Amino acid sequence: MTGRALFTARGAVGMLTLFALLACGDNEPTQRKAFIEFLQTRIIAKAGLHVPKLTPEETAAFGGYAKDYAVIADFNAGLDRAVSTPLHKAIEAGAPRSLGEAVTRRQEIAAVAAGLEAIRGALDQQLKVADAAHAALKQPDDLKPVYDAAYARDVTVPAKAMVEIFPDVDETTKAILTLADFIAEHKDKIKINGSAIEINDAALQAPVAAMIEALRAKNEAIVKAQQKMNALVTGG
Repeated sequence: MTGRALFTARGAVGMLTLFALLACGDNEPTQRKAFIEFLQTRIIAKAGLHVPKLTPEETAAFGGYAKDYAVIADFNAGLDRAVSTPLHKAIEAGAPRSLGEAVTRRQEIAAVAAGLEAIRGALDQQLKVADAAHAALKQPDDLKPVYDAAYARDVTVPAKAMVEIFPDVDETTKAILTLADFIAEHKDKIKINGSAIEINDAALQAPVAAMIEALRAKNEAIVKAQQKMNALVTGG
């Protein structure tokens, strides 16, 4: 190949590359506009927690911005898998339906209490990864505030609400275990018949009543936290 022909070939390749870059540049405003509209109408404008799964058409329409949305979507997928589902199961397993169950299921409830730390750690890790990915995004000025609002709605707010549940769940399980251990320690003087408790020693009545009241208060706190979380999800 002659030097002139080589120069011409290289020039043609260069022109094709330039055209390709220009084509991508032309698509970016359209992709950004479509992505902004999606965030505004499908997440921000809707009450409650919404994390739509992108269709192939939407993924193509958003171009590189589909990866920005993946930060939000991946967090919620991980939250459901590693935090929400295990936490719900833990609350169910750690909530005895009677004082008798609190005593007989003592080991199971203790295992639930021990597992809460791992679930909380999973939440912290999921949020840490999402926040780092969010901070690394380089977005145009018109997209950034819209994306930040959608990120807050679907990541920051639900994560904060979830964090607030953990202390109450942890303290409730500890209160259950404290009461169960106290009843077991004084089983000759404390009898449980269904939902009723019989105490044959007047000196034990006050401490048992205090423990039952503490347990009731903690359980109410969990119910309120769950109601808050449900309201957040549904927008109610």
